[in-house]
Amino acid sequence: MADDLHLHLASAEPTESELHYPRPGLRRERWTDLCGTWEFGFDDANVGICERWFAPLPPAGVFDRQIMVPFPPESRASGVHETGFHPVVWYRRAFTVQDADRSGRLVLHFGAVDYRAQVWVNGSMVASHEGGHTPFSAEIASVLVDGPEQVVVVRAEDQPTDLRQPRGKQFWREELRYIWYHRTTGIWQPVWLEPVPITAIEEIRWTPNLDHFGVEMVVRLNRDAPEGARLQVRMIGTEEQILADDTLAVARDELRRLVLFNRDRQMGAGRLLYWSPTTPNLIDVELTLLAADGTILDRVDSYFGLRSVEVRDRRVHLNGVPIFMRLVLAQNYWPDTLLAAPSAEALREEVLLAKSMGFNGVRIHQKIEDPRFLYWCDRLGMMVWGEAANAYVYDDQAAERLAHEWLQAVRRDYNHPSLVAWVPLNESWGVPNLDRAPEQRNFVKALYHMTKALDPTRPVIGNDGWQHAIGDLFGVHDYASDHKVLRERYGSRAALEYTFREVRPDHYPLLSGGHGIGDEAVVLSEFGGLSFKPGAGANWFAYGKYENAEDLLTRYRELVEALLDSEVLAGFCYTQLTDTEQETNGLLTAEREPKLDPDVLRDINTRPAKAVPSEIMATVMKNEIERRRRESQGELERGS
Repeated sequence: MADDLHLHLASAEPTESELHYPRPGLRRERWTDLCGTWEFGFDDANVGICERWFAPLPPAGVFDRQIMVPFPPESRASGVHETGFHPVVWYRRAFTVQDADRSGRLVLHFGAVDYRAQVWVNGSMVASHEGGHTPFSAEIASVLVDGPEQVVVVRAEDQPTDLRQPRGKQFWREELRYIWYHRTTGIWQPVWLEPVPITAIEEIRWTPNLDHFGVEMVVRLNRDAPEGARLQVRMIGTEEQILADDTLAVARDELRRLVLFNRDRQMGAGRLLYWSPTTPNLIDVELTLLAADGTILDRVDSYFGLRSVEVRDRRVHLNGVPIFMRLVLAQNYWPDTLLAAPSAEALREEVLLAKSMGFNGVRIHQKIEDPRFLYWCDRLGMMVWGEAANAYVYDDQAAERLAHEWLQAVRRDYNHPSLVAWVPLNESWGVPNLDRAPEQRNFVKALYHMTKALDPTRPVIGNDGWQHAIGDLFGVHDYASDHKVLRERYGSRAALEYTFREVRPDHYPLLSGGHGIGDEAVVLSEFGGLSFKPGAGANWFAYGKYENAEDLLTRYRELVEALLDSEVLAGFCYTQLTDTEQETNGLLTAEREPKLDPDVLRDINTRPAKAVPSEIMATVMKNEIERRRRESQGELERGS
């Protein structure tokens, strides 16, 4: 049944809204895509503000190029393809506003601009934002000029050598090496325009409540609701059943309510609505804000998944049931577009490719991904570890920058059911003296507690890889290429405790600040990194090299089976999904072509895990049902 569902989801033609709407969790019918050709100019001397490049009529010759937004200027797809250091860049384009859109508010949205942005419309500044991976917006109705044509100008500043800036895997030198990738400057996620009512729904927050078979709903407005306002809430589950249909009074600018689903859906039938990788059920929501006289003030569509996730008894539990996490590390870079996706379709295809190989989750690495990617993880059934892009040095400014951007990401992505863990730090990046500097340990703990304060519903890993001082999950990075080593280190509870106490898989201690290992779940969150041997003179990096596909597959099978045979691991994350730049250790090439047969990988990856007995029992039952089916079929054939 689950496999049939996946085939249906993969083959079903997605709608235009599903593919392209930039904010899947809060959708309105009308919006204008501002991606496409913009004017563009470098400002290496940083004189643009003084010379008023933002003016409706800028100095001649400053916008001397064209760029294809949202592709960064370092990428081939942008049409600029300049990979050198250009810390300040400018964008400009004209757009039209229809008379019908002047009656309310008009909001200009940016998915992400790396790293610091300032925005002018018709010469008036409307927004400034810091943080290269998080969205921002500006209301522009008050600065519109007469006539349909308006002008937007964006200044983006991205200092390539500033290691205090959260940059993820973007390299701070001109020549790439080791595991670092090309920089991404400026706009790299969608730009779009949205007419919005005077009184409007601004934010929605969904917190599933399985105990009461419902959802805790928070709806925030942009201003106090008019007297007598009401909110119509309609929730539609799988097979189009109505789970809730109610009208609620709205006072001031926020409505909080525990919405209980129709009682006849409780008992065993309720579990059929749960979200999981094998049953990615989504509950659609229609929200209509009404004035006292019944006039529609605003209408939006949203969705959520009914699921819970927690760490208990040293395992990860999804909907109260232990689940073994079979993750793959996803860099989500592309050859021609770098950090930006080449198309909306490519985001969906990335999820389908990972699922085709038997993974039930992805760890998005050092990148806060496009919300449309998370939507497809929700829709197709793929668990996600959400991770920050880290800085590389520690001081008060670096700490403030990361904390600010990270909390914005947690708030943005809170509603995605696929997102099952938060990872604010990786491998002590940005906290290089974690064992010796109490302020850095305090920062790690502060990030953990701030994340839990904003979102108490998900596990948090304080610092993935090693030097664990706090966390619900402990992720270990171990690139041992011998499966016997992995069995020795992670096969049993005693072996695991010894490894955490005595072994340094990558030279760093696994524990920090006197912390011990207790009831935390442990995931081998980076391993493998296998590759073919490169050609002569290749710029190349991997953790293990093999002559041919047969040898690589043999080693992959040995490593994965060693982890599935562990009695204590809660999951694994293989490095990595695709080749990226010179890091050629993907299961797919950079062009997304498989190196190994996906069906064979699926058979390996989906074998039952010893640490989750329910998986073994489910497989035994499945095999027994299949055996009986075949016997019955054989009897029918003999009878005929």
